[in-house]
Amino acid sequence: MTNHSTSSEKSNKISYVFVFSAIIIGLLVIIGAIFPDQFGEISGALSAWVTEYFGWYYMILVTSIVLFCIFLVFSPIGKLKLGQPDDVPEFNTVSWITMLFSAGMGIGLVFYGAGEPMAHFMAPPTADPGTTEALAESMRSTFLHYGIHAWAIYGIVGLSLAYSSFRKGEVGLLSKSLRPLFGNLVDGWLGIVVDVLAVFATVIGVAVSLGIGAMQINGGLNYLLGIPVGLLSQGIIIAVVTILFLYSAWSGLSKGIQYLSNLNMVLAGLLFAIILIVGPTMMILNVMTTGTGGYLSSIIYNSFDVAPLNPQKAEWLSSWTIYYWGWWMSWSPFVGIFIARVSKGRTVREFIIAVLMVPTVIGIIWFSVFGITGISTGLDNPEIFNMATEVQLFAIFDQLPMGTILSIFAILLVSSFFITSADSATFVLGMQTSHGDLTPSAKTKLVWGISLSAIAFTLLAAGGETGLNALQSAAIIAALPFSFIVIAMMIAFYKDANNERKYLGLSITPDKERMKNYKESSLEEYQEDLEAYADEDKPRGV
Repeated sequence: MTNHSTSSEKSNKISYVFVFSAIIIGLLVIIGAIFPDQFGEISGALSAWVTEYFGWYYMILVTSIVLFCIFLVFSPIGKLKLGQPDDVPEFNTVSWITMLFSAGMGIGLVFYGAGEPMAHFMAPPTADPGTTEALAESMRSTFLHYGIHAWAIYGIVGLSLAYSSFRKGEVGLLSKSLRPLFGNLVDGWLGIVVDVLAVFATVIGVAVSLGIGAMQINGGLNYLLGIPVGLLSQGIIIAVVTILFLYSAWSGLSKGIQYLSNLNMVLAGLLFAIILIVGPTMMILNVMTTGTGGYLSSIIYNSFDVAPLNPQKAEWLSSWTIYYWGWWMSWSPFVGIFIARVSKGRTVREFIIAVLMVPTVIGIIWFSVFGITGISTGLDNPEIFNMATEVQLFAIFDQLPMGTILSIFAILLVSSFFITSADSATFVLGMQTSHGDLTPSAKTKLVWGISLSAIAFTLLAAGGETGLNALQSAAIIAALPFSFIVIAMMIAFYKDANNERKYLGLSITPDKERMKNYKESSLEEYQEDLEAYADEDKPRGV
């Protein structure tokens, strides 16, 4: 039951997914390199079209995902384990939470840590710029973008993958999680289309982060060493970092990535602690508390508001909220695979609560510290508000004690995130284009590593002077086709899990006889019994 395709089919699947994905990405790189201005204009026009006609759809979809996750927490389905009955968690709770913390940290937090609250403060959704209400809106909006909504997207993709892999014995491909809806079609052309879309979304999502990372490193080097900010400098940065992470991917230096991941945590912790101490500590703590209350009290309204009668907020939504929903959607295969991998043996309820709450709390604390410090420093030095986002953080550090040390920490942190994210992405992409192989070949990872960097540079080139515009456009566009896969994953998971919930009698109390048989039978025997139950004509209520 666990092997739904032959070796020949697997071989074909590998070649089709890999070749089709590589062709699509290659064409984008070539077109972007030859016609960067036109590429930027077309991507911007497509992004504007998606935002105008599908902004409401993004808002409803992401909010529906949040509500679905909350439903699962309270549903008997939450009792199901992501694994077999005798499976125990591979990692203890502290280590597991730490890894979720690590997944919640990234280039985006460093790049936007001070910049986003400052941007909302000077150009808020509805308030007058620079006012106390603008400050309140800036924190509420930032918490919304990096809070429960983002992690619900990651969580539902990770949950579907973990359930199909650890509970049903499927390989770790997104297409396989759709078997309850489409049956063996996921082993054919439909599976190929789904996996190619997943690869495309992953490449775009990670490339956006790498482009942002290159901009941030360039901004830091400009502030510290006077290196000019521009496409040439960013291209050199991408090339240098690409060589580093490709060497790691090629040589299989897993320990090196482990050390870099630990370095990420140490640098982030040090940077956070120093800013909390040397920044306006009491203001940070007070605004964080009030901002959290404001975020929670307004979450329902802001989850659905597309501002049809408020042009100021409508424009703000297209630049921020809808962009974020797209970015998180395109990142969900990458992050989903990671959090699924470390969550074997956890129950559905444990998984959702931890995935939604841990990174959200981290984000609230992080943005409170850096955002309030940035706004407070900007009020004393107004010119900082007019600086590019990639330079703002270093200008803020320049006004604080140990400013040079903090800037060096930030550059090292972004560089480390850059390398670890790209290295991990080459593995995930290699796995997705090798029929879920947990040890993709070095050549496959090499192709995807170069593709990631090439797309990142292409998007920066297409963005012209701002660079960020094309990155935002790419995230919004890539998310649209992949969003339909996310919907299908939710439906497939619920169909399969709810059938199993009824079979085990989890509505009221478990069916002890069936639970006993489940524990004593092999996975194949249990699957056959469960499928026979699903095919019965009798009512399925317990």
